[in-house]
Amino acid sequence: MKLKVQLEVLLNEDQNSLYRVVDSGIPKQVIRQKNKGKSWKYGYDEKYDIIIISKDGTLGQVYNINGLIIGLPKQPKEVYSRSKKKDEQYWERKEYPRQLSRIKSIFQWNEMLSDFKSMWVDYIEQEFDNRENGFWYMNHGEPTYLTGSHYMYLQWTKIDVGYPEFREANRIFYIFWEACKADKRSFGMCYLKIRRSGFSFMGASESVNVGTLAKDSRLGVLSKTGSDAKKLFVDKIVPIANNYPFFFKPIQDGMDKPKTELAFRVPASKITKKNMHEVMDDDMDGLDTTIDWKNTADNSYDGEKLKLLVHDESGKWEKPENILNNWRVTKTCLRLGSRVVGKCMMGSTCNALNKGGDNFKKLYTDSDPATRNPNGQTKSGLYSLFIPMEWNFEGYINKFGWPVFDDPAVDLEGVDGEMISTGAITYWDNEVKSLKSDGNALNEFYRQFPRTESHAFRDESKSSIFNLTKLYQQIDYNDSVIKEHYITRGKFYWKDGPDSKVVWTPDNNGRFLLSWIPPAHLQNNVIIRNGRRYPGNEHIGSFGCDPYDISGTVGGGASNGALHGLTKFHMDEGPSNEFFLEYIARPQTAEMFFEDVLMACVFYGMPILAENNKARLLYHFKNRGYRSFSMNRPDKASNKLSKTEREIGGIPNSSEDIKQAHASAIESYIEKYVGIDMTGEYREAGDIGSMPFNKTLEDWAKFDVNNRTKYDASISSGLAIMANQKHLYKPEVRQSKIKINFARYNNKGNTSQLLR
Repeated sequence: MKLKVQLEVLLNEDQNSLYRVVDSGIPKQVIRQKNKGKSWKYGYDEKYDIIIISKDGTLGQVYNINGLIIGLPKQPKEVYSRSKKKDEQYWERKEYPRQLSRIKSIFQWNEMLSDFKSMWVDYIEQEFDNRENGFWYMNHGEPTYLTGSHYMYLQWTKIDVGYPEFREANRIFYIFWEACKADKRSFGMCYLKIRRSGFSFMGASESVNVGTLAKDSRLGVLSKTGSDAKKLFVDKIVPIANNYPFFFKPIQDGMDKPKTELAFRVPASKITKKNMHEVMDDDMDGLDTTIDWKNTADNSYDGEKLKLLVHDESGKWEKPENILNNWRVTKTCLRLGSRVVGKCMMGSTCNALNKGGDNFKKLYTDSDPATRNPNGQTKSGLYSLFIPMEWNFEGYINKFGWPVFDDPAVDLEGVDGEMISTGAITYWDNEVKSLKSDGNALNEFYRQFPRTESHAFRDESKSSIFNLTKLYQQIDYNDSVIKEHYITRGKFYWKDGPDSKVVWTPDNNGRFLLSWIPPAHLQNNVIIRNGRRYPGNEHIGSFGCDPYDISGTVGGGASNGALHGLTKFHMDEGPSNEFFLEYIARPQTAEMFFEDVLMACVFYGMPILAENNKARLLYHFKNRGYRSFSMNRPDKASNKLSKTEREIGGIPNSSEDIKQAHASAIESYIEKYVGIDMTGEYREAGDIGSMPFNKTLEDWAKFDVNNRTKYDASISSGLAIMANQKHLYKPEVRQSKIKINFARYNNKGNTSQLLR
């Protein structure tokens, strides 16, 4: 596949879609019947594989947000609108009636005259309904749904600048969060955000919203430091709780402005027409719910049971603190046995990878809803969500709450009342161009205001031995296109048992990523000579492999097995000089890994160059009759190989010469085939390379030649390059001096006499 792009066009607008309205796949008759009976249940519907966030028993539009299929409630017949004019339809907070604002507690309400209560009971009932079921309003001609939590944030959460503005990005955030709460399989969300997106206030708002409803519960707050957690609690949570209207606000135990714990002992009861005249002072049960914060440590909240944990700035935990260790402990606070009883709202920008960001990146990656275990849960238990910079950037949100991506034809009124003349992407591009000469400053800007996940996890540039500019150009390009169009995830299997034909099948849970599948006549091209199996497509390409020997390790911190496939320049069908396969995984047993590698080699009919310091893989090949697939080290003549090397092949990782040759091979490949070719030396000037595997690109960016053990993808991919270029490492044949002893004669006299 040829991937072409001009220098100035690395990111397109394919990513400018946070969600898709999709067909649920549920028969329309079923939807009509259940809507009529209002029988849809809030939660995960296993039969139809959909998460219902509707609380009124109906099902309307279905959203796909990062792989979660989420069912919204059906649009009601009447939708609130502040105006009949389309251009004047937008979110506007309703002012709290002054007469009610004077009432500070349920006890004061009970003392009011019946006529006063009758005047306001409908208003109060409606607010309870909005809190429970959500709220519909017209936004520029479009009926727009807010979850109950989002409504409470917009209507009743007082923040540092007054009350929040509506942003479409936050609407999607809250719908996703509601799905996390509704799904019994989920422990919550892991939100990868931009700076100043409002997450801290949204987390504080949800703490108060849940804490003022739940009985006999505990809610917690963590941040990158204990002082940050305290600040979130004191400056955000407590003021929000104090500013709640009386009908939502339970009686607090202790001070109005506590420093460590907010305790709700007596609840605010739901006021209705039926009970509005009743005096409830004497018979109210205690709520017994607390919100507190903890210092940053691996064992924070260890042994506690939590209803909600707000985990702020989780991507900024620096050594010795470790967000991964903390989550392993904290996760147990949210479950009883197999049942999830609490949720975590986690969100953060990300530090540089060597400053704690690598742990958050792993947690985020382990939270992908597309990859689940047999229990239906992600590896972390959380669901990941990323919202790009252009969706939520201050100063570039119009009055309807929608982002202004590109330069508008005419100035637009922003949600803050200011006029918008340029687009968020234009601003971002200008900042990037101004920082091109300062790699670390540029990467910091990327991390703070990412347009892609790769931007968010961008590392500091000073430690790389390879051309980071080219690597990040390629990563940015890969992020800008729809990956499913050129990468397929799947697995191999033996069609009729071991050593038969190998078959490829797409599978979202597979361990292989492929960008090229050979045509049928090149598949399973194995040549048998003298009872030995040889790769029939050696002229097309090779594999490189970084294996492992031991199935399990204590603590689960072992490295992955890695396999890469790379084509050569060739005349057959398919790409030349391109990586086509990436495998970075650690199956439950080493034998499964060995078999995965063997099947890939057989399917493509290509040889493999593997490190032989962990020899079980190569013995697996030999014992199964595939020794000829295992390449010998190219830097030694066959008669110079050791006994083991002659037996199984492979290349050691201990030689300094090999380490340098390996790094040089990767460096050369990057210069030729990765990123934008500015000069037109290897392809048309301005064209981008075609290396589609971001994990490998990111591994190259971090690679340390003096500490290679952590970089499985780099080892494997470098060996694939060396395998294809084995002629470059062929040892010089020393010409031995041939000594010829010519016979010597004494030629005196008539005959020559031989001298002895």
